[in-house]
Amino acid sequence: MPMPKVSGDLLASRKVCVIGAGMAGLAATRELRGEGHAVTVLEQSGDVGGQWLYDPRTDDADPLGAIVPVRVHSSAYASLRLLSPREANGFSGFQFVPRHDVPGRDVRRFPGHREMQRFLRDFSDAFGLTDAIRFGTKVVRVAMAPAPRQCDDGDATPKWVVRSIDAVETAEVEEVFDAVVVATGHYSQPRLPSIDGMAEWQRRQLHSHSYRVPEPFRDEVVVVVGCGDSGRDIALDILTVAKEVHLTAKSTEAAMTAAMCKTLARHANLRLRPQVVRMFADGTLVFADGSRMVADSVVYCTGYWYSFPFLDTAGVVAVDEHNRVGPLFEHTFPPSLAPWLSFVGVPRMVPVPWYFEAQGRWIAQVLSGRRTLPPELEMARAVEEHYRARELAGVPKECNHDIEPLKVFEIGEKYSDLPRVEEWKRELMESISRNFNDDMETFRDRVDDDSENVRKWLDMWYDSSAKADRDQEQEPAAAGATMASSL
Repeated sequence: MPMPKVSGDLLASRKVCVIGAGMAGLAATRELRGEGHAVTVLEQSGDVGGQWLYDPRTDDADPLGAIVPVRVHSSAYASLRLLSPREANGFSGFQFVPRHDVPGRDVRRFPGHREMQRFLRDFSDAFGLTDAIRFGTKVVRVAMAPAPRQCDDGDATPKWVVRSIDAVETAEVEEVFDAVVVATGHYSQPRLPSIDGMAEWQRRQLHSHSYRVPEPFRDEVVVVVGCGDSGRDIALDILTVAKEVHLTAKSTEAAMTAAMCKTLARHANLRLRPQVVRMFADGTLVFADGSRMVADSVVYCTGYWYSFPFLDTAGVVAVDEHNRVGPLFEHTFPPSLAPWLSFVGVPRMVPVPWYFEAQGRWIAQVLSGRRTLPPELEMARAVEEHYRARELAGVPKECNHDIEPLKVFEIGEKYSDLPRVEEWKRELMESISRNFNDDMETFRDRVDDDSENVRKWLDMWYDSSAKADRDQEQEPAAAGATMASSL
């Protein structure tokens, strides 16, 4: 059931702080401004993009990323390419079309990180979002204002105090906002395994957060811990220069897919092994099957913690030992602080940026009064019921924010008027998934592999995107002509 709505003439404009100018933050900012809110975006880097803003630097003093927060935000490595096609990565009204008209742009269906970051910059510029962003600004504390300050302007709603530091002037600034939207992503703070002897191991260890290029591993024997997307990708990248690469998995049986079998058959110096259970100072590693070997380096591709070190809610919102952020109603609103504090981008396994747009629109409309949230107790009860349902279904608590495929689009249907992702795009993604499961090395560069239906819609997609580009180019010219005629 849709949320109840109120009359349009009662809509409120709020002063909102969005933390982060990555994909989630930009999606939320467009929705908030479109609803009439006054938005300030605080971004610690010098450009938009979040994780897609490649930073060649790493923290050499902390390659495992044990310090909280990490000193370098981005975890992107030089060879990183999208896992999903550009057709599925566009915003509503602003598609990720190949820019053949611009020299130096990456026009591949699965472009690299630089092209994704440029697309996000194009999006920000096209919708006038960039003027709302304060770059080089690191948020150090977000907390609810003391009760006396809440009523200084006569408004009885809670206020939030945001303290930030300007990277250039190193000046600390404190500002008051009606609402705060946290959109800082969840691929920065490394999550490390606990392996016996890990602290005593004297050779190179790093988390994938600190991986950039394969060259430092030339002629080495490297163990990559973790067989997820980044583990497989980085193992193949390092394989181009290393003597041997050993990729470990919790279950070698589950990891031995058709795609993995093909990859192992292609590369004699790549091996799949069970988990590392013991590490020795001399470089020896012991695996779960009792086998052992000496390695030069270990790269941990073991995921990330959700981390919000700046957020002070007196324990109301926390990240537990299972990496659950909560309590969050629909992964977005803390029941007792809603709607004045919200999160965009916590869910995983969702179509982006569509899901971020749906969250952003919901937040924007609740803040304006166009929609209302359920009562606090009802939202809190819904969170607990969600936890219980996942537990009864046998879903590990660590996967709490992985949205089930059949429920991905519920947020749009229940809480906003954002249309679903088009059927042909979902068909395309299913085809890509089959290709990946068949061959994880070549799936990005397959050509002429689309169904007739997808090709038909692709032709229309390109035509409509080209028309939208022409219309956008004509708008400034038309505005200039109107201004000139009035002089």
